[in-house]
Amino acid sequence: MKIVQAKKDKGADFVFITDKINLVEPLVLVFGNRLLLEDQNLYAEIKEMFPAGNIVFGSTSGEILEDKVSDNTIVLTAIEFEKSSYLVKSKNVKEFDNNETALGSQLISEFPKKGLKHVYVISEGSTVNGSALIEGIEKEKHISIGLSGGLCGDDDRFEKTLASYNSNPKEGEIVAVGFYGDTLEVTSANYGGWTGFGPERIITKSKGNILYELDGKPALDLYKKYLGDKANELPKSALLYPLSVKTSENAQPIVRTILNIDEDQNTMILAGDVPEGSIVQLMMSTVDDIAEGASIAAKYATKNREKRPELALLVSCIGRKLVMDQRTEEEVEEVLDVIGNQSKIIGYYSYGEMAPFEGDNACKLHNQTMTLTLISE
Repeated sequence: MKIVQAKKDKGADFVFITDKINLVEPLVLVFGNRLLLEDQNLYAEIKEMFPAGNIVFGSTSGEILEDKVSDNTIVLTAIEFEKSSYLVKSKNVKEFDNNETALGSQLISEFPKKGLKHVYVISEGSTVNGSALIEGIEKEKHISIGLSGGLCGDDDRFEKTLASYNSNPKEGEIVAVGFYGDTLEVTSANYGGWTGFGPERIITKSKGNILYELDGKPALDLYKKYLGDKANELPKSALLYPLSVKTSENAQPIVRTILNIDEDQNTMILAGDVPEGSIVQLMMSTVDDIAEGASIAAKYATKNREKRPELALLVSCIGRKLVMDQRTEEEVEEVLDVIGNQSKIIGYYSYGEMAPFEGDNACKLHNQTMTLTLISE
């Protein structure tokens, strides 16, 4: 595996942090601030740098490159696979009337199954129901094929997110990269570090990822009551107080972040499904808990690996970034301590993360986690 990495600040040229070597048909991952990705010359600029490359874009709520976290930048990692191969497919939610399950099923069906080891998804993040997207993919793929990825971000603006494959970044796009090869090893894992507080409540009315009522009362009213003065800063302030959702007493709790609110309907729109009958509790965290959570995620991802990872794709939630503030890089440093300096790192802060629970094969949508996908040939 040959890897080239570069970074671009606003108004500046790309600066390479590795040797700028020629790569054969590289996969070029480009993560950056949404406003910078709207530059109509950006795709042509990167295509000139990597004329044989397959270029995948995703907007972010912060960029990760090696052990650094930055804002208002674009980070780039180009990978030439020497023993394995990859295939990229993309779809737009508008083509499927916003039916994410149908999109997911169609997207995964276009990948030849022979030799497919793992699928990595970079998805529109502001309107897509990530749970439904994963459901569609999981329904059509074999359980032995891994699945991970994330929902794109837009800082804490929540205006729109962008993604694309070999074209200028656009709204509504979902991109999937399939990895193939006998010697290829891909592992993924996630962990949070958040703690529940306050009373548990029952979801009495919901539809997909829209939450209407808790214990028979308007959910948004209850949430605002708990937030107090911070309710004036919604939806941004909701990132600091996500919801723990348990679909049954014995189910693993899934954390859900509020992406937006609808004052007229008195509802909350979350990043993934919140089924009726689920048990819900508010959550909070500290800097130390989040850093420890990143370390645990890295330990889960490296557990039972045969080879040391050459490439690490990190997706962490914007809520974690807001809590950590000036200490954000600590969670990336925790990951590096576990996976080793031999691994090149690229990633971004997101509106949702995709990975299986530890010890499970089926992928789930998470919020407020650090998610790793580790790749080696």
